[in-house]
Amino acid sequence: MIKKTTIGFCLTLAVLTACDPKDVVNADGNSLDAETSYAFGMLMGSDLKPFGFKFDYKAFMEGFKAYFDEKANITEEEAILMVQQTISSSMQRAAEKNLADSVLFLEENALKNGIITTESGLQYEIIEETEGAKPKSDDTVRVNYEGTLIDGKVFDSSFERGEPVEFPLGQVIPGWTEGIQLMSPGSRYKFYIPPELGYGDQPVGNGLIPANSVLIFDVELLDIVN
Repeated sequence: MIKKTTIGFCLTLAVLTACDPKDVVNADGNSLDAETSYAFGMLMGSDLKPFGFKFDYKAFMEGFKAYFDEKANITEEEAILMVQQTISSSMQRAAEKNLADSVLFLEENALKNGIITTESGLQYEIIEETEGAKPKSDDTVRVNYEGTLIDGKVFDSSFERGEPVEFPLGQVIPGWTEGIQLMSPGSRYKFYIPPELGYGDQPVGNGLIPANSVLIFDVELLDIVN
């Protein structure tokens, strides 16, 4: 199966992949029909939308057509450098804004009733508490969880999939490693994980989790496996 991102980035002059846009045109040189051309445009848009660019669509299409007609007034190398610099600057600005938003959110959240903040900066609230053994950092656990961003967007949920997940605590983000060790099987907590205990300044999942995001997890510890 061809991944959507592979098609999209092929069409954006191989900025993020090594393929050539000409490779995705019909081998016999025939033009694509309107419906298929529209679909290619949508895929390009889906790859570029996360960056928040406001395109000059006339210039965009002129560049697109000039490349295929081999009449571009800049080289492909120059185009790639220009786009890479623009994307890098955009990502840096977004990361800085997300960090400021995350700091403000955590400061305000820490003042709410029921929120506990650990020495590391992890915040959590107890939804349901049970007594019993607690996992250690080298244990494997089985959990159900839902992860959201501070705007409420769900980025992952084993509850929705109906499939609990097992993993060693030593192989997950620090916020999980620390937080799960506070719980006993049957407990349900809500974690508010600062960027430095999550994915830091690296975006994850093609922008699904932006850089410097607070990660909010509703977690139910089902069992300590080992």
